[in-house]
Amino acid sequence: AQPSVFVNWYGIAEPLALAAGGVIAYASCAQLEPIAAERLFRIGRPIFGVCLIVFGLSHFVYLAYTAKLVPAWLPPSQTFWVYATAAGHFAAGIAILSGICARTAALLLTAMFVVFGILVHAPTIFIAPHTQMNWAENAINFAMIGSAWVIAASVPVGKSEAECGILKDLKD
Repeated sequence: AQPSVFVNWYGIAEPLALAAGGVIAYASCAQLEPIAAERLFRIGRPIFGVCLIVFGLSHFVYLAYTAKLVPAWLPPSQTFWVYATAAGHFAAGIAILSGICARTAALLLTAMFVVFGILVHAPTIFIAPHTQMNWAENAINFAMIGSAWVIAASVPVGKSEAECGILKDLKD
């Protein structure tokens, strides 16, 4: 109804990213024909990638709000980390959409979401345990970790991943 209001796009992207992860998990675990599973992979991965671009944009649209979420003690500054994590979202989204280093990008994205949980979301439960939003944000972040992880697991390791070098280093 209001396409110019960015939060509406974010409100669509967040559950859509979780649903894309669910589709990928289903395609990975269900006893489907290989063609059907691959079709679901080809649908879920790009949807997840586009959602990551929206998440990255939200860091810029809501810069002040997002900066407040970053622990003040974390050097060099809260604003730096907003830009850095926005770049991480953009890079992962582009990698997943293009298929270039997609597995590596999704693994690094999973790690970034884990760090969000440790530094940003989990402490809010201890600070204000009766605030439902804190619990909801923790649950959503935990689900995003799962979605990013299944996206990473669904990308076959091929020539593109070998050229990234990171996965090779992790295996050694």
